[in-house]
Amino acid sequence: MPLRVGYVREHFCSPLLQFAAVDQEKTFTLLECPSGTGQLISRLTNDEIDIAIALTDPLIAGIAKGSQAYKLVGSYVTSPLRWAVITGQRDSPYNQISDLQGTTLGISRNGSGSQTMAYVMALQQGWPTDNLAFQINNDIQGLINSVNDGSTSAFMWEWFTTKPFVDAGQCRFIGDVPTPWPSWLIAAHPTRTRASDVTQFLKSLSGYVRSFSSPEQRAGPSVEFIKEKFGYPEEDVKAWIQTVAYPEDCAEIPSRVLTETLAVLEKAGVVKAPEGDFDLTQFYNASIVKLT
Repeated sequence: MPLRVGYVREHFCSPLLQFAAVDQEKTFTLLECPSGTGQLISRLTNDEIDIAIALTDPLIAGIAKGSQAYKLVGSYVTSPLRWAVITGQRDSPYNQISDLQGTTLGISRNGSGSQTMAYVMALQQGWPTDNLAFQINNDIQGLINSVNDGSTSAFMWEWFTTKPFVDAGQCRFIGDVPTPWPSWLIAAHPTRTRASDVTQFLKSLSGYVRSFSSPEQRAGPSVEFIKEKFGYPEEDVKAWIQTVAYPEDCAEIPSRVLTETLAVLEKAGVVKAPEGDFDLTQFYNASIVKLT
């Protein structure tokens, strides 16, 4: 039975889409999760997908909070993610990040990257993190609607994904917050899938990742693929592709990704370490991924 792979349809997933086009559902099928990592985690929990390619911080935070629905099995994007801070159209009263203190922020779901990065933003601004107010708006259109109807002040989403909405005048950028960790990891249910199937998936995906991010492909074919698949302007694609980095081997995770992400999340108040600190072996499936 093919693996069920959950993903968010963004430019980051271009190597995965190229892999899927060749595989033709022989070894895996793709299930789109437009609400982001919170939805991916929910679908892992509910046995709707076997593997999730999702944001680093919510995945790690979920395990730290006791989730048994998944373990980390690999890396997908090793560069930070640039989160835009986005508010409403020109009549919105919010013009810089400092204006947002004490307001209600829009998020896609509880436990999503949009929520954990709001905590990181608050930490950077020196705001208390124990009384942040959130409103769940499910997806990007719901988030844009909320900043324009005044029910939220702002929301956070990946910069280039939201730039077309800004260019169209539907919302405004008022700042950005890069993640203090590599941005995407891969997770899988610890018992529902055979380790050998996940290992083979990661081995094959690594080849597509290396090809997509090679200098030869970055110089032209990868840019053209994203333009065709997502409709982004060429100048935006070229700007993004200069900043993104993928792993050589998707079946490896640097140990610092776990320790440094947990340290920031704990400081922001997103997670709380147990007595004796976190046990890193609880976060990854050692039969599939190598911690380096």
